[in-house]
Amino acid sequence: MEAVIVPEVAEQQPEGPPARPPESMAEPGAPTGPGFGADISSRWASACRRYQYFLDKSTPYVGRRWAGAAVLAFIYVTRVLILQGFYIVTYALAIFILNLLIGFLSPQVDPETQELLDGSSSPALPIKSTDEFRPFVRRLPEFKFWYSIVKAFFIAFIMTFFSVFDVPVFWPILLFYWVLLFTVTMKRQIIHMIKYKYVPFTLGKQRYTGKRVPSNDDLDLDN
Repeated sequence: MEAVIVPEVAEQQPEGPPARPPESMAEPGAPTGPGFGADISSRWASACRRYQYFLDKSTPYVGRRWAGAAVLAFIYVTRVLILQGFYIVTYALAIFILNLLIGFLSPQVDPETQELLDGSSSPALPIKSTDEFRPFVRRLPEFKFWYSIVKAFFIAFIMTFFSVFDVPVFWPILLFYWVLLFTVTMKRQIIHMIKYKYVPFTLGKQRYTGKRVPSNDDLDLDN
């Protein structure tokens, strides 16, 4: 009998895109899919939470916070004096701090604006000793005032490393403008304080303490 020869059939490759190599065969150090972006977002969120945690922890340390701000301001002023430049940056910084100061000294609700909105002549702040005591609420809280000043000095300090911000200018003119603006602004603020009789500080203000509950030792002494 003659042998039957069966022809070999070539294995057909499946159509479609080539298979992705396993992750173990990928090049080391290459980003793999969406996990890379998620990892960056997670690290950024963790850093923001840690930064906010330290900010919250520094809230009760008012003296230390302002001492640090004073050191940062001293470093910035020293650098400007050494470089003999960046007067435009310093002028903008001084204007920004003046604006923050006005917000720090102003009440959260302006009595003059409140009168116009309500249509009544009764002020929002007490003007007589017999009026009800109302605590002074600032338009810009102390912590935000400090934090904004620190950020402003830090940004201005970084800008001193770029010569593009060193615009030549006659600095006495800028100093005169700022002193004039400071005088006019503070005069208007003081007139507003005198008109509505409020002081943006807690020194000497009336304080209320709860009624003391007598203890057992006090009752024994009375007997």
